[in-house]
Amino acid sequence: MIRHIAQRYNDGNLIVQILVGIILGGILGFVAYGGNDIAINLANFAAILGSIFVGALKAVAPILVFVLVSASIVLKEFGHTHGMKNIVILYIIGTFLASLAAVCISFISPTTLVLQNTSVAMSAAPSDISVVLKDLAYKIVDNPLNAIANGNYIGILAWAIGVGIALRQCSNETKKVFKDMSGAITKIVKFIIRLAPFGIFGLVSISVAQTGFAALGGYLKLLLVLVGTMLFVAFVINAIIVFIVTKKNPYPLIMICLKESAVMAFFTRSSAANIPVNMNLCKKLNLNENLYSISIPLGATINMAGAAVTIAVLSLSAVYTLGIEVGFWDALLLSIIAAIGACGASGVAGGSLMLIPLACSLFGISNDIAMQVVAIGFIISVIQDSVETALNSSTDVLFTAIISNNIKE
Repeated sequence: MIRHIAQRYNDGNLIVQILVGIILGGILGFVAYGGNDIAINLANFAAILGSIFVGALKAVAPILVFVLVSASIVLKEFGHTHGMKNIVILYIIGTFLASLAAVCISFISPTTLVLQNTSVAMSAAPSDISVVLKDLAYKIVDNPLNAIANGNYIGILAWAIGVGIALRQCSNETKKVFKDMSGAITKIVKFIIRLAPFGIFGLVSISVAQTGFAALGGYLKLLLVLVGTMLFVAFVINAIIVFIVTKKNPYPLIMICLKESAVMAFFTRSSAANIPVNMNLCKKLNLNENLYSISIPLGATINMAGAAVTIAVLSLSAVYTLGIEVGFWDALLLSIIAAIGACGASGVAGGSLMLIPLACSLFGISNDIAMQVVAIGFIISVIQDSVETALNSSTDVLFTAIISNNIKE
């Protein structure tokens, strides 16, 4: 009986389950906020579920970053097809510009969150860019085991890139080990994410019980900033890139990509699952098959403009909540880190959220605080992750199309 229930839960739609968790948590929290003793006790018990969920995320995130980034560098074959280099450059530029746009829009419309135990984090916040750069240098040369144990994501990223580059020419057997490790850690993350509805139920219930619906109002503003930024990337930044490359009106091609790729990706919430859709669209657009057969699968793993937006916006929300001052160079550094982190984001739903601690560590924000932000990300992921995937996947076709057409001309 229990096994049957567990199987039905595992086969269920995660979006629906998260929505149910949010609604039930909101109801319980609202009743507890009104002073009902039974509801208060239940909300406190539910908070344990939220703490366990955040703790599981905190435990797996350092290993996830190291394995995924290093494996990504070791395993990726960029190919020598004519035009492939230009597409990869566009992927990198597009992801960086998306993170830069997210930082700028967050400056214009800053968002704050309801976080717990922020006093220590606020006292440890860096005072200026020189302190940030000094801490950055120290973190880069940290012992790799110490970096993983203490959640030093800058050190983890540095070692992951170093190991990945050093092993680019390794044997096929070694590459298989990295592939298997990446698959194993992804399975663990998938398992933890499947438990998200319970954790979100606990987090929402205790949050509403303590602050009313003020916290959920903050989540709505955060979601509007995220979605608005992604739409800006799709209709403005991508349009500028297309116009610079083709010298033509970019919007007909953008609308085709959004209509035939983004809509499907919105509902599947997986760039990998949308690869066949994109390949079929490329064929329909009469693009170079030798080119898109490589660029589309590659784009599904490294072209992550939406993920860069998510990482930057949520990280800055934590920064603003803690009252940390962000200067120009801090913002530029964050844009670079968010873009690098996005390229190593896991392919599972909500994978970009796991890279938020990497960006937060740039400002001296502790792993405990960063994981609260990750948990909030899962609360809004019902919409955020769908829009993010739609942007990522449709841009794969868009950039492939403009380079392929230029080669033909």
